[in-house]
Amino acid sequence: MQLAGTSNLPALNKAKSYYELLKFRLSFLVAFSCGFGYLLGNNGAIDWLHFFWLVLGGFLISGTSIVINQIIEKEYDKLMTRTQNRPLPTGRLTVSEARQFAIVTGMLGFGILIWQTNTITVLLSVVSMILYSFVYTPLKRVGPIAVFVGAIPGALPPLLGWVAATGSISHEALIIFGIQFIWQFPHFWAIAWVADEDYKRAGFKLLPSGGKQDLNTAINIMIYTLFLLPLGLLPTYFGVVGITSGVIVTICGVLFLAQTFSLMKDYSRKSALKIMFGSFIYLPIVQIAYLLDKI
Repeated sequence: MQLAGTSNLPALNKAKSYYELLKFRLSFLVAFSCGFGYLLGNNGAIDWLHFFWLVLGGFLISGTSIVINQIIEKEYDKLMTRTQNRPLPTGRLTVSEARQFAIVTGMLGFGILIWQTNTITVLLSVVSMILYSFVYTPLKRVGPIAVFVGAIPGALPPLLGWVAATGSISHEALIIFGIQFIWQFPHFWAIAWVADEDYKRAGFKLLPSGGKQDLNTAINIMIYTLFLLPLGLLPTYFGVVGITSGVIVTICGVLFLAQTFSLMKDYSRKSALKIMFGSFIYLPIVQIAYLLDKI
C-alpha cells in the first residue's frame, strides 16, 4: 500500500534538483550586486517595483549562465569531489531537461530586462552570459587567462544595476565595476588553490605562475588584493559616497590583505581557505557600507 504523500516525492525531488542546478546562493549574490549598483546609481525616489524586476531578471540570467556552465562541464564535474553530486553528473536531471530549463529561465530573464530596463543593460547582460558560459567555461582547461575573462562577467552585475538606474555608463559605474573586477582575482585564485586536486583531475588550469601553489602564486594573490585599497577609496574621492564608508572599506581591505601574508609564508590550504572566506565577506560588507553612506 502506498503511503500518503509518497506520490509527490518524485516531483519534489525533481524540483529540488532544478533548485540545485540554479545554484540559488550564487545567483542571489549576482542579483544582490545588480541591486547594489541600481541603488548606488539612483539619485531620486527609488522605484521599488522597478528594482524588484531588475533583481529578478539578473537572478534568472545568472542562473541561466550557471546551468549552461554545468551542461558543458557535466563530464568534468563527474571527476571532482566537490561537483560529482550535482544533478547532471548523478543523472537526477538529463542534459535535455537542463537545456530546456536554461531556455525558460533565459527567456524570462531577458524578457524582464527588455521590458523593465534599457538597451545598454540588456546588451551588457547578453555579453555577460556569453562570456561566462561560452568563453570562460571552455578556457578553464586552457590556462589562467580564464580567470581574467571570467572576472568580466563576474564584475558586470553592479554595472548593470547602475546602467538600469541611470541609462548610461559613467566613470562612477566603471569604478564599481573595477572594484568587483579586481576582487575576482584573489577570490578565484583562492578557490583554485583550495580545490587544486579536484581541478587537476578535471584538467582545469586557473592558478597563475604555471599553476603552482608557490610563492609566485601567493604574491599574485597579494598584489591584486592590495589593488583593492586604492580602488575602494575612489567612490569617496569622486563623491559617490561619504568618508565613513571610505574608512570601513580601507579597514576591510587591510584585513583582507593581511590574510594573504599567511599564504605567502606557509603556502597552505588553510591559509588559502581563509582568503577564500575573506573574499566572500569583503564584497558584501563593502557594498553595504557604500549604500549606507551614499551621499
